[in-house]
Amino acid sequence: MTSKNITLKVNAKLYNKFRKLCKEEGWIVSRQFEKCMEAELKKRGQENGS
Repeated sequence: MTSKNITLKVNAKLYNKFRKLCKEEGWIVSRQFEKCMEAELKKRGQENGS
């Protein structure tokens, strides 16, 4: 799988809370964003970016 660096602009307070949660759970922040994108695509019938 090829990776792509992206820049996101998000609410700082929200991001810091989420980053803290990820650290506590041993999650990788970027992977959580990927999972969110995958779920949205699946919901719309566009799995795997098709």
